[in-house]
Amino acid sequence: MRPLTDDETVVLFEKLTKYIGDNVRLLITRPDGVYCFRLHSDRVFYCSENMIKLASNISRDNLISFGTCFGKFTKSKKFRLHMTALDFLAPYAKHKVWLKPNAEQQFLYGNHVLKSGLGRITEGTPQYQGVIVYSMNDLPLGFGATAKSALDCRNADPMTIVMFHQSDIGEYLRNEDNLV
Repeated sequence: MRPLTDDETVVLFEKLTKYIGDNVRLLITRPDGVYCFRLHSDRVFYCSENMIKLASNISRDNLISFGTCFGKFTKSKKFRLHMTALDFLAPYAKHKVWLKPNAEQQFLYGNHVLKSGLGRITEGTPQYQGVIVYSMNDLPLGFGATAKSALDCRNADPMTIVMFHQSDIGEYLRNEDNLV
């Protein structure tokens, strides 16, 4: 377990900024204590300083996890968000997409979202912007990237892909054997 280097911090914050904008600072400065990001075997964990002090008493070989895993760095040093970060990012999302009930199941199976399944989209959402996907009952379902801007979605054909699938809560069931 170690603090992130400057390069790793930049890559992490750029990815988080793609989804929650300037609200990244709200993850660090919380009223209930000081929180930070730590790296342990290519995985980035988000936890309080008290948790870090407790985890530092355990040897690296025996330490499996601490705090909440936000994602991992790939071998090419890119950062990939995990679904466990969804609960922390959803309240701060700048751009959101709501799905109709018939499109929720398709999204949770790992498919892209078509215009016919789009319930609502935040006004002013640009193309290729990271979005948090919600059900119509405001339940966060996953992450995605818009294939079309909010303005282009209005005039799009019903069978046009408007949002690319990146990750969803259905992964817990689909990849149950491979989760670490």
